[in-house]
Amino acid sequence: MKITRKEVDHVARLARLELTEAEKEIYTGQMDSILAYVDKLNELDTEGVLPTSHAVPMENAFREDEAVSSIGTDNALLNAPDRSDSFFRVPQVIE
Repeated sequence: MKITRKEVDHVARLARLELTEAEKEIYTGQMDSILAYVDKLNELDTEGVLPTSHAVPMENAFREDEAVSSIGTDNALLNAPDRSDSFFRVPQVIE
């Protein structure tokens, strides 16, 4: 599959990229090489190979949720630069 300069311009416009002529020339060659390699991979016999979403088995790395007590208002506000009762005081951002 041969990538044309027109296709590179189209992809750049979709991605909202402004490319120089030199960059367009480079990307045309690079995209053509990538698609040529993918086309070569299509020649492989994949009969009987199940589709996968990951190359290696994935496991959930998250811990189980468990309820624990909070650090408390006083500890949470301990290093606050400014506070008002049990709240953080911040500069006004909306007029």
